[in-house]
Amino acid sequence: MKSPLLTFILVFIDWLFASIAWASFYYYRKTVIEEVDFAVNEAFYLGVLLIPILWLFIYLLQGTYQDVRRLYRSKIISLSFVASVIGTFCIFFLFLLDDEISGYQQYYSVLILLFTIHFIATLVPRFILISIVVRRIHKRNSGFKTLIIGGSQKAIDIFNEITELPKGTGNLFVGFININGVDKQLESKLPYLGHIDDVENILRDHQIEEVIIALESIEHDRIKTIISRLEGGDVKIKILPDMYDILSGSVEMTNIFGALLINVNTEVMSVWQRTLKRVIDISVSLVSLVLLTPVFIVLAILVKTSSPGPIFYLQERIGKNGKIFKIIKFRTMYVNSEKNGPQLSSSSDPRITKIGRVMRKTRLDEFPQFVNVLLGDMSLVGPRPERQFYIDQIAAIEPQFLELTKVRPGITSWGQVKYGYAENVEQMLDRMKFDLLYLKNRTLSLDFKIMLFTISIIFKGTGK
Repeated sequence: MKSPLLTFILVFIDWLFASIAWASFYYYRKTVIEEVDFAVNEAFYLGVLLIPILWLFIYLLQGTYQDVRRLYRSKIISLSFVASVIGTFCIFFLFLLDDEISGYQQYYSVLILLFTIHFIATLVPRFILISIVVRRIHKRNSGFKTLIIGGSQKAIDIFNEITELPKGTGNLFVGFININGVDKQLESKLPYLGHIDDVENILRDHQIEEVIIALESIEHDRIKTIISRLEGGDVKIKILPDMYDILSGSVEMTNIFGALLINVNTEVMSVWQRTLKRVIDISVSLVSLVLLTPVFIVLAILVKTSSPGPIFYLQERIGKNGKIFKIIKFRTMYVNSEKNGPQLSSSSDPRITKIGRVMRKTRLDEFPQFVNVLLGDMSLVGPRPERQFYIDQIAAIEPQFLELTKVRPGITSWGQVKYGYAENVEQMLDRMKFDLLYLKNRTLSLDFKIMLFTISIIFKGTGK
């Protein structure tokens, strides 16, 4: 069963049984607890319409729908229980607290009743669906396209261990790639797909979902280099542990029949923070585009009358995982300012128009990028996107810069706030340090701080 279809089925049954649970709770509360006649009225229909949406939002924040195929039974029980507790209290304080009651004991009855009905009604169909998924994986009828990195005896051992397990772990091996150019001992068991130098193309061409790095974990430098090339995408990375990893508790096992592997988690933000970050991106962008429409009109007139040319300036930038997109900005330079090739601007750049200079200081030229955020190319906060021309130059000096392309770029960034616009490659490298710090420490609270500093720059006009 394909992941989009499976996700749709889970969302549908969550919505359906959340509606059934609420309708059942409403009927029982009215007829048994409050001892009044049940009537299908406006409050009933409003609850059936709105309550399931609240539940779906809670499930979304939990990351339940992120990759349904990787859910397992104990996890779906845990997710359902936590969501039921949170949702019950939310519904109680939002919709039930102002009900007329005969005593506080009735509040407790309502809370327990709502939790019990919803938890049971939603868990049962969820559990059945996930059990079907798990059973298909155990029978090796479904799983994740897996690539092994390494072709030596160590790779053969891990391949044999996984394939000989009594129950499938979800690894559907597509092939392997080697490291040294000579380690091809696995070729008798799996197709040889190429060398590590071509790993990005191999991942894309074979739609790889999981990678097992079959090297000793003591080879830290080599493993770190490989992981840095793999991280940022949707590929799950696993490595072999040594005894130190086992004793230190680094090995996370969720399947008692599984092979001994470490799940490499390169994502700093938790699932709920990533989900909420995207929700905030979309919400703030929509509100900003509506509320700032008068500002957009004024700026458009100023740009148009400042010099001949279009109002907006579209330029190719590199986004998440190397995806090319066109960034949208108010034009701040004269037309054909880069007729001699890409050039970075400076504080006294004669190519910048008078109104463009003001817009750059106040960051007003960046406002149209709310559209890029809605399209999914950008976020409100993230490393600033660069052109491929400059990425090649910076990466030649400092390869770590490529890590910034593993996340969605932002309208504003830590580097932009601390350093402003870069006038040369050296300044880009200085700004990169702040963006790398953000990459390794990103949280919603840090995003809010960066946005507050950006708003301060807009009103003070102190942007560089």
